[in-house]
Amino acid sequence: MPKRADGKKGEPDAAPVPAAFRPVAAAFARDRQVTREKGWGAGNLVLKFNGKIFVMLHKGDLVAKLPESRVDELVEKEAGTRFDPRGDGREMKEWIVVPERGSAWVDLAREALAFGKVSAVSGRRPAGSRKKT
Repeated sequence: MPKRADGKKGEPDAAPVPAAFRPVAAAFARDRQVTREKGWGAGNLVLKFNGKIFVMLHKGDLVAKLPESRVDELVEKEAGTRFDPRGDGREMKEWIVVPERGSAWVDLAREALAFGKVSAVSGRRPAGSRKKT
């Protein structure tokens, strides 16, 4: 059973929230459309909107889904790197990996949720994003 981001509804949390990710989980704790679930791998957590991941903790880093143009901007500023989930060089254009080093994780997570909501409501991809090829 999916849990709200605060873990207060449903079954007891099977996966504790690591300290670095707590502010992110807390930011969405009252949003009933956001669920927190265990991700794949040890210590990985995901936050979902309408069943779709918009942000996750992966290997201690924040991974967020944002418009491709925003990911390009963050990579150019050296604020993060593109997400390569398989480690084979095939990067995901709309996903950014941001290390913990003093980053604004909550703000990026809010951007990711807004991106997800626009995508879900319009049924189209928001400006600045491209369909995967």
